[in-house]
Order: sequence, then structure tokens, then C-alpha cells
Amino acid sequence: MNAPPFPGRTTAAFVGALVGAAAGTLLVTAAGALAFEVNGVIAALGIGVPALGGAVVGALLQPGHSRSNPR
Repeated sequence: MNAPPFPGRTTAAFVGALVGAAAGTLLVTAAGALAFEVNGVIAALGIGVPALGGAVVGALLQPGHSRSNPR
């Protein structure tokens, strides 16, 4: 199977970054709600690291392919 063209990987990486950023935002919000003092560096890491991870996963995985084998 051929890898998707560059625009497909770019879109998947962008969507992965958005999902990661949303997850990071939820984590930072939850930390703030639990009275954990969240400063700017922690907030940036809490949002940036999941966004970067989501972008990497989105770029590496081939969209449209699953492991299931429907019969």
C-alpha cells in the first residue's frame, strides 16, 4: 500500500494536532479546577506536548486503513 500524498499527511497531522491540543486544554483545565497552581510554562507544556504528539501520530498513521477484516 502506498503512503498517502503529502497533502493527506499534512491534513492528518493538523487534525491530530487539534485533537492533542483539545486534550491538553482539558488536562490544564482539570488541573486548575483541582486547585493545582498552573503557571504559563506548565499550561504551554500541557497543551503543546499532546498537540505535538497528535501531529506526529497523524503524520505517521495512514488514514482510511483499519486493522479489522469485515467478511
